[in-house]
Amino acid sequence: MPNAQVFNDVSEHMPFQRGLLGALSLDVAQKVLAASGDVTMVIDADGRICDIAASADMAREGAEQWLDQRWSDIVSDDSRHKVDELLSDALSKGRTRWREINQMSADKDPIAIRYVAVDAGRHGHVIAIGRDDRASAAMQQRLLEAQQVMERDYAKLRDVEFRYRLLFQMSGEAVIIVDASTRRIVEANPAAERLLGKAHGSPFGESFARVFDEASQDDAARLLTTAQTSNRAPNNGVTLQCVGQDVVATASIFRQERTTQFLVRLVPAGSIEVPEPDSDRRLQDVLERLPDAFVMTDGDARILTVNSAFLDLARIGSPAQAEGQLLNSFLGRAGLERDILIDNIRAHGSIRNFSTTLRTQLGEIEDVEISGVFVESDNAPPCYGLTIRAVRRASPTPGVPRAGLSRSVEQLSELVGRVTLKELVRESTDLVERLCIEAALELTRNNRASAAEILGLSRQGLYSKLHKFGLGNLSSDDT
Repeated sequence: MPNAQVFNDVSEHMPFQRGLLGALSLDVAQKVLAASGDVTMVIDADGRICDIAASADMAREGAEQWLDQRWSDIVSDDSRHKVDELLSDALSKGRTRWREINQMSADKDPIAIRYVAVDAGRHGHVIAIGRDDRASAAMQQRLLEAQQVMERDYAKLRDVEFRYRLLFQMSGEAVIIVDASTRRIVEANPAAERLLGKAHGSPFGESFARVFDEASQDDAARLLTTAQTSNRAPNNGVTLQCVGQDVVATASIFRQERTTQFLVRLVPAGSIEVPEPDSDRRLQDVLERLPDAFVMTDGDARILTVNSAFLDLARIGSPAQAEGQLLNSFLGRAGLERDILIDNIRAHGSIRNFSTTLRTQLGEIEDVEISGVFVESDNAPPCYGLTIRAVRRASPTPGVPRAGLSRSVEQLSELVGRVTLKELVRESTDLVERLCIEAALELTRNNRASAAEILGLSRQGLYSKLHKFGLGNLSSDDT
C-alpha cells in the first residue's frame, strides 16, 4: 500500500503528525482510496490502467471498460498531454495539482473529471484519483446563462431609457420634472426651456412656484400639493412670470430610484381643449392598459371581462373567447386550485401573491402569481377581481427565493466532493420532500386533506411524512 509520505504529499494542508497510516491494513487502504473520489485508478509504468475502483455513477458510464487500457487512449485529444503531465509529475514530484481531464464514456461522450495523481511508491506505479466535475460545470453553465439574462435585461432597460429620453427631448409640449421634497425643477425638456427661458435663464434648480408671476405662485404650489395628496390633479391655469402668457398646467406624481417627483405639463391656454373624462371610462382605460393580466368574474368564478394583458398571457384571440368561461379552465390544477383561491378570497376579502400555474389555450403552462379581491354590494351581484402576473421562475431574476431553500442548496453544494453522490442525492431527496410538504401546507392554509391531494399522496402517506420530518405538530391521535 502507499506509505504515509504519499498521503502527506497529496495534502495541501497540515500533514499527519504521528505517522500512524503505516499501520493501516491493505483492505482499509483500498477503502480509503476508493472513497476519496468517484473513480480511483492504479496506473503502471507504461501508462496502462491495471486496477480501478469507481462509484455507481461512474460504473454506469462504463468505467469498468477502462481496465487494462492505456489512460491516454480513453481521453479526448485535448486531454492527452494533461494525462502525460500528470503521470510525469507524480513520478518526479510525488504529487500533482488537480487537472481537468475529458474522459470518454462508454457512449464516447466526454466526461469532465478532475484528477490528482500521486506516486504509489513501487515499480513506477501511480494512483490517479478523479472526481466527477459535471455538477460544477452545470453550475457554471447556469451562472453563464444568468449573466446573459441580466445583460439582455440591462440592454432592454437601456433601450427603454433611450426611447424615453428621445421622446422627452423631441416633444413639442413643455414638460418639467420637479423634486417633491424641495419643489425645485430638476429637469426640463427643450420646449420647457424655451417657454421659461423668456423670463430668466436656465430653469434648473429654480423653485417651481417662482417661474410663475406673483399672482399665480400660490396656485402653482397648490397644484403640486393636490397632485401629492389626491389621485387626480385639476387643470390649473397659471401665468408665467414676466411673460404674461396663460398656460394650462397639469401635474402627476411618480417615484424613481426611491425619490418622489412630479411631472408637470405646460400647455398654452386655448391651444388645446382639456376635457374632464368620465371616471368610469378612465378606470376602464387604466385596466385595459395594465401590464398585468386582469380578470373579473361573477360569484361562480365565471369570467365577465378581461384586459389585453390576460389575452396575451392566455394566448386568446379576443375577449369574447374568454368571457363566459370558468376561471378553473385556465388554472393549472383545475377545481382544487380554484376552490382554494376563491375560498381564501371570500374568507379574507382579498389575497396577495397566490402562487399557481396558468394553462394557455395552446396547452402551455405559465407560473403566475394572483392577487384578488371579493366585492359585494347591495346594488350589484358579488364579483371577484383578479390580477395575474407571470413569474419567470427558471430565470435567475424572477422573484425572491425562500431563504431556507437558498441556504439548503448552498449547504448541499458545499458537500460536493466531500461525500459521495449517493449521499448527496439522499439528502437532496429529503430536502425536496420537506420543502414541497411545507409549501403545500402553506398553500392550503394547513389543510392537510387538500395538501395531500395537491401532492398526490394519501392522507396516511402525508401523515407519515409529517412525522418523518417533524412537521405539523402531529399528535398520536392524528395518525
